[in-house]
Amino acid sequence: MDLVIGGRAQGKKEWVKNQYPNCTIWDSFHLFVKEELQKGYSKEEIQCIVEERLMGTKDLVIISDEIGNGIVPLQKEERVYRDITGELLQELAKRAEKVVRITCGIAQQIK
Repeated sequence: MDLVIGGRAQGKKEWVKNQYPNCTIWDSFHLFVKEELQKGYSKEEIQCIVEERLMGTKDLVIISDEIGNGIVPLQKEERVYRDITGELLQELAKRAEKVVRITCGIAQQIK
């Protein structure tokens, strides 16, 4: 499993399609987390769902926006979403074979 992160609209998906032509892409991981939290799932429950997907998928590349930079949100739900997403991404980064940050369509391998 590889992890590709970066800001919104920075060319992550296009880069992944060019670099990994025959892989499974899990795009918008950050939105998946938000949807699961809105359904009422806890971080632990979301982590279990992620584990199931990781076990069942070969040659997986996960794409996520970096949402932890900038101003801290005023709404508690948004802060919780941001924190949990960051914590889950940290766990994925530890397990990933490669972690790449995309800025302006340019890749920088950070792991």
